[in-house]
Amino acid sequence: MSSRIQASLGGRYATALFDLARDAKTIDAVEASLKTVQDALDQSADFKQLTTSPLVARGAAVKAVLATAESLGVDATTKNFLGVLAENRRLGDLPAIIRAFRQLAANHRGETSAEVISAHPLTDDQVDALKRQLRTRVGRDVSVDLSVDPTLLGGLVVRIGSQMIDSSIRTRLNALASAMKG
Repeated sequence: MSSRIQASLGGRYATALFDLARDAKTIDAVEASLKTVQDALDQSADFKQLTTSPLVARGAAVKAVLATAESLGVDATTKNFLGVLAENRRLGDLPAIIRAFRQLAANHRGETSAEVISAHPLTDDQVDALKRQLRTRVGRDVSVDLSVDPTLLGGLVVRIGSQMIDSSIRTRLNALASAMKG
């Protein structure tokens, strides 16, 4: 799996960050910081625009992302890494880098990682129940990368490696509409 992760540009950046974190024994701190950054991307339109807009000058992007990292309280490794991404104009790859890093960290811990997309944010109890069900299904601990897509209407889409479990209402309605067309 790690060779598949390394194949993409985001994967190469994630692998480099993971190697730094492993050598410094800060994998958990970096992973927590990346979660904080992902939450900021999800919740702040300004931060998201900073990371995706080609109109922001390189120097301004570096200063802004370092100031944002400081205010978010991320660890030093992640802060420096964000500066490198800004300098290389790769902040737009941040979501893919975060996903790839989480996969590498999960593999390092002997876990399988799953991408879970829900129509609404899941509660901690729902996440715990989902992890238990996935552990039963795959036979090992599963770390989950959560995201929200309101167009699902309800239910979940879960990807574990190449396997996809789609229990979304949107998919069920599409299947019903297709069956009714005959």
